[in-house]
Amino acid sequence: MSEELLTTFCNWLGAERRAGVKTVETYARDVRAFLSFTAEHTGETPNPRTLGTLRAADFRAYLADAAKAGDINATRARKLSALRTFFRYLHQRHGVDSTQLSLIARPRPKRPLPKALTPDDALSVTQEIGEATDTAMEQARDAALMMLLYGAGLRIAEALALNVGDIPAADDAMRVTGKGNKQRIVPLLPAVREAIAAWLKLHPNPARGEPLFTGLRGGRLNAGVAQKNLRNFRRLNGLPEHATPHALRHSFATHLLAGGADLRSIQELLGHASLSTTQRYTDVETSQLMEIWRKAHPRARDAD
Repeated sequence: MSEELLTTFCNWLGAERRAGVKTVETYARDVRAFLSFTAEHTGETPNPRTLGTLRAADFRAYLADAAKAGDINATRARKLSALRTFFRYLHQRHGVDSTQLSLIARPRPKRPLPKALTPDDALSVTQEIGEATDTAMEQARDAALMMLLYGAGLRIAEALALNVGDIPAADDAMRVTGKGNKQRIVPLLPAVREAIAAWLKLHPNPARGEPLFTGLRGGRLNAGVAQKNLRNFRRLNGLPEHATPHALRHSFATHLLAGGADLRSIQELLGHASLSTTQRYTDVETSQLMEIWRKAHPRARDAD
């Protein structure tokens, strides 16, 4: 019965739902795997009657079995989507109750780890970014911007929203407005202050109410321009593709953690609402340490 049921489902998917050939093939493969699991799991040949008796625990057991076999969250989410479509068909054609399946939460894809630059690459960006532009004004501006991102951990939108008057005249700290208008205090290292001071000497209109970073026409600098200049610089200098303005913020956090800073302090400096967001940088550190171990430890090859 299960193969016949699968065939009629695929016909329905292609004819009534107008699904593409690849989609039908993928759903057929996923549903067939589920039916095979169900037959072994329940000891019964799957049919509309037996499928209608499945409980949420049975669907969770299927997804757990898939995870045990090595399926990542994104793959299990796809399989769950196929099951929901299949049970929608069963409900329409055979009156099967799919309430239990609706209780299963979609597996969330694992967020990729933040990609930080090496300390040498980060310093190269902040010290040599001027190579990507032609005028002294652009060179000083971009150097100050990149130094602020790496030296203070700002998001590029936060940095570009600053006005000249936001840079304190004497204090060693600056107030930054982040997401949700949440304000935080970030320290301004001497190197950051020096880069900003050098830029302000060439700023076309350094009045307190004017944008700190300006474009060639005098308005607030567009993020796309800064991203393009860094993109040109990384290509000229052979830096990795993830060398972006946001990677400088990641580098700020990762290098602080490597230097012994605690997570709570880094959370405050980055303006994260949740500590769990900041904790992702510990995974970065672990990943980097493992990569160093694989390359350098004399017994690393034995573990492969």
